[in-house]
Amino acid sequence: MPLALLALAIGAFAIGTTEFVMMGLLPLTAAEFGVSIPVAGWLVTGYALGVMAGAPLMTALGTRVSRKKMLMLLMVLFIAGNALSAVAPVFGVMLLGRIVASLTHGAFFGIGSVVAAGLVAPERRAGAIAAMFTGLTVANVVGVPLGTFIGQTLGWRVAFGGVALLGLAALVGIARLVPEIPAPSGVRLRHEIRSLGDVQVLLAMAMTVLGFGGVFAAITYIAPMMTEAAGFAESSVTWLLVLFGIGMVVGNLVGGKYADRALMPMLYASLGGLALVLALFTFTARSPVPAAVTLVLVGALGFATVPPLQKRVLDHAAGAPTLASAVNIGAFNLGNALAAWLGGLVIAAGHGYTSPNIVGAILAALALGVAGVSHGLERRAPVALPSPA
Repeated sequence: MPLALLALAIGAFAIGTTEFVMMGLLPLTAAEFGVSIPVAGWLVTGYALGVMAGAPLMTALGTRVSRKKMLMLLMVLFIAGNALSAVAPVFGVMLLGRIVASLTHGAFFGIGSVVAAGLVAPERRAGAIAAMFTGLTVANVVGVPLGTFIGQTLGWRVAFGGVALLGLAALVGIARLVPEIPAPSGVRLRHEIRSLGDVQVLLAMAMTVLGFGGVFAAITYIAPMMTEAAGFAESSVTWLLVLFGIGMVVGNLVGGKYADRALMPMLYASLGGLALVLALFTFTARSPVPAAVTLVLVGALGFATVPPLQKRVLDHAAGAPTLASAVNIGAFNLGNALAAWLGGLVIAAGHGYTSPNIVGAILAALALGVAGVSHGLERRAPVALPSPA
């Protein structure tokens, strides 16, 4: 594998860290800015909304710029957003920094996937793309817990400053290692947008919003849930996030393995299991050991949905693979934003820090229902008969 993939993986690591580290630092930022936990949850919601808006916007802008320059511009924007968060004097500026950084998320993974595939021979493209996404996976096992630990010991501002430095390392790596790749010619953006109107693509994105939203309903408020309800010390949040990250890695591998073999059964199993486990989490979150075990299961079942959902979108949007991939990443983050907001509402209503788990269970159950509708429409679709000779 070429060294350019390392630069892309570092960028993916930085982006994954900044997205998820906020969950471990939420109580610290809320305390410093003097806002409630539900209000601080907007730092998660705002990021997710920024990804949703930035994914198609930045991908569309990238069609007129060389791949390398676009990746570098995205990293500059990412660095600026995290640096702004690190020095934010008030909550509003912190939220703005989160949104600025989030605009790069979807486009980086969409364009980066194309670049990674173009760096190697055709028979090695899947491995190259997986190598880049390894950065995102490792971020949830190493970057997020480490960032949480740094935030709790040295201050959350230091954590975001560290993420900005990671972005700088990725920028330098891309500048030095990624070859110049010209912008694609003959791209018809209207045709790509039209391809996204396929009913099955829209239903798959609805599954993405609801299913992954279920995960974020719980994980957004994991720090106060584990400390206030389960009785863990604040210092324990770091290794609890490691457990969640391990669950994510396992779920992602299993989901990727079985999505090619039996996509819909994999979706049914993961979404149904996620709804059940999130419902149980409402009760297990009140005791340390059951809470830790359930957290691993939430990570595993939640991320087991990612490969089949992404594959289903791409299967039904063959005419717009890059845009569809970026937009579906935006759909994941729309679910994150919706779930974080709903979770904050039930906490603010006085139902306690375990109540977002019920919200997550309902969202996952709705995703399971959409999967049934999508599969039913697919099975009833007329089969094209061969033309007579």
